[in-house]
Amino acid sequence: MKHLMTTAVLALATAAPAMAENWTMTSTWPSSLELIEIDKHWVELANSLIDDDKLTIEFYEGGSLVPAGEVFGAVESGTIQAGADWPGYWAGRDSAFSPLATTASLFNAVDYVNWIQEWGGADLYNEVYGKFGMVYLPYGVTNNESGFRTVDKPIKTIEDLNGLRLRLSGLEQGKLLEKLGGNQVSMAGGEIYQSLERGVIDGAEFSTPNVDFSGGFQQVTKYWSTPGWHQSSSVFGVMINKAAWDALDEETQSRLETAADATMLWSLAFTEKRATEAFAQFKEAGTEINRLDDAALEQIQKMANQTIEEVACENPLSAKVYASQIGYLQDYASWRDASAPFNLGRTPNGPDLAKIEGCAQ
Repeated sequence: MKHLMTTAVLALATAAPAMAENWTMTSTWPSSLELIEIDKHWVELANSLIDDDKLTIEFYEGGSLVPAGEVFGAVESGTIQAGADWPGYWAGRDSAFSPLATTASLFNAVDYVNWIQEWGGADLYNEVYGKFGMVYLPYGVTNNESGFRTVDKPIKTIEDLNGLRLRLSGLEQGKLLEKLGGNQVSMAGGEIYQSLERGVIDGAEFSTPNVDFSGGFQQVTKYWSTPGWHQSSSVFGVMINKAAWDALDEETQSRLETAADATMLWSLAFTEKRATEAFAQFKEAGTEINRLDDAALEQIQKMANQTIEEVACENPLSAKVYASQIGYLQDYASWRDASAPFNLGRTPNGPDLAKIEGCAQ
């Protein structure tokens, strides 16, 4: 009889459905910044694709659970299961996060999509985040950022950067700015408006025109210098605690990945449309817009290449990421250049691949 009861209990346990997973997710973005729309889109799509009895994701805006700078640690420790981010914020933990987020005068948005989907980029995100017990799904991409917005002095030439205190994110970006004569000031996005208003900084960059407009920067700056050579594209995504990921079945994992791919495509079209609208709004607000000339951009490209090589060669994992990216650019160049002008962007005269590959060993 005891044997029969044990068998029955085991049969019931086997037949019982798996308990639904409930994830808590937050973002590095407050609701006042339009970047959060990319995070919300992924969460809504993922929840619509996945049955409630398997997984539900509850999303909280940035700052409501933990400060933006603590989202990484909260996911790493398992305090929350998922966190939306921009990988460059974690470059202090490992400089390899930097090229996963953006590049200086190198990738455009299509380059990131190509590289992630077909040239091995997705594996490198998971290799870098995997060091910290996380899985990563890139799900947002934007083209080049706005550029610098300044309070009293326009930036029309490289020489105009001399001595300016500029809010700027990014490891390579800060080193490059210093070579150009400016001074990097690091601060969270939510602090930029007041810092500009109070004269703590001379100017700032943050994101694409629509995000900058949502931050109210047209109210505290007079001048805008384009293009955003410091961040020629940006990637956003979700950090997922590895134990939480492993608790999901393969179908649910696949649907989260599908939601990420779909959101990435949507994010590019969404932000380009919104950036176009915001460009007009900045002009209507009286912002003076100046574009650096091609000679200046070529000089910046050369200095950006040098900076990338220097930073990459300080960390083999960073060099591995950059080597993959530059290898993609060289591989894609033959077809991209042959199809000009009906192609997808430019092939930059980028860093020395052989040098960076040597640093990746």
